[in-house]
Amino acid sequence: MTTFKLPDLGEGLAEAEILAWHVKVGDHVRVDQPMVSVETAKAVVEVPAPYSGVVTALRATPGDIVPTGAPLIEFDAGTVVGSMPETAAEEFVEQVFAAPRGARGNGNSNGRAVPAARALAKRLNVDITALAGSGRGGLITLDDVLAGVNPAAPRRDPGAGHPGAGEAAGEPEAANGASEPLRGMRRAMAHSMTLSRDQVSGSTVCDDADVHGWTKQSDYMLRLMRAMICGWRAEPALNAWYDASHLSRTLFAHIDLAIAIDTPGGLIVPVLRNIESKTWEQLRDALLAQKEAAHQRRIPPQDLRDFTLMLSNFGTLAGRYGVPIVVPPAVAILGAGKVREDAVAVAGSVRAHRRMPLSLSFDHRCVTGGEACRYLAAVIADLEKPE
Repeated sequence: MTTFKLPDLGEGLAEAEILAWHVKVGDHVRVDQPMVSVETAKAVVEVPAPYSGVVTALRATPGDIVPTGAPLIEFDAGTVVGSMPETAAEEFVEQVFAAPRGARGNGNSNGRAVPAARALAKRLNVDITALAGSGRGGLITLDDVLAGVNPAAPRRDPGAGHPGAGEAAGEPEAANGASEPLRGMRRAMAHSMTLSRDQVSGSTVCDDADVHGWTKQSDYMLRLMRAMICGWRAEPALNAWYDASHLSRTLFAHIDLAIAIDTPGGLIVPVLRNIESKTWEQLRDALLAQKEAAHQRRIPPQDLRDFTLMLSNFGTLAGRYGVPIVVPPAVAILGAGKVREDAVAVAGSVRAHRRMPLSLSFDHRCVTGGEACRYLAAVIADLEKPE
């Protein structure tokens, strides 16, 4: 009898909610076959079978919140027809080809991996050819893949990498004042907001960008992203991580931007990678792809973490100014409020101009007020360009 425990799916949370089982007791399953759908912080993830064998017990039911490392399913892995019991777990071992000469080091000398490990490595963006297998004869296992998930990155507390605030749209509330546990996105929001409250010394500076001179209808999100790139070039200190335990910061030479997307199920915050190197068209395509994936609840785990800067365009709903919440280890988030016409003084007369209110929150432990103001000034300067 073999018990499979819920693995850390790479999002930093300590739990997942069972949505639906795809197998039942008595089913014969094969390695890499989808077993169960679980909801983590912001995505629905299918967990593949790590073994071939017969399901003998399901240790959770739909709606249960299961901690990472808790028993999930039990197998009789020694009943595979045509296989010896002691090799059942390796029934479908596949070859792993080494990386080309000059590529990242190949730690897998024998080139064998369980398909579930291969599938998980692909899902979590882990180079499987760089792993050393801990299984029999150097076989790469699920644990080997999970151990290889971004080992150089700072370890985060539960909820890191999933910023969010506000109420989810379209989600029913408890009736008649009945208590209900927070689940899914709301539970993730509670984790990340608690983390921010306990770890960030937050401060916010606000100002307006006069966008009346825009000569054509612009995509606000793309203009905001371009302006944030300009802000970073003027003041790199806000595109960083802060490590409180070592009183150190890490500045980045690229921007991985977390963007808040409102969906009927709640707020999802995927990450657009390397926005500073993308063309206008590439930014638009990446943004549309993430919006579609967010509404379909198909954001992969690797696209929900390791952001270096954050953006919330809450003005598409309502609100002028706000106090956006910084989620560590990032140090800054820009919020954009609702664009509207204001009465402004221009050349001695009063005129109506369209203005975009901006709220920049930052972690005052490692970002100075001057740095934040210089960053915001550069953002405003770019937004106020006609095109």
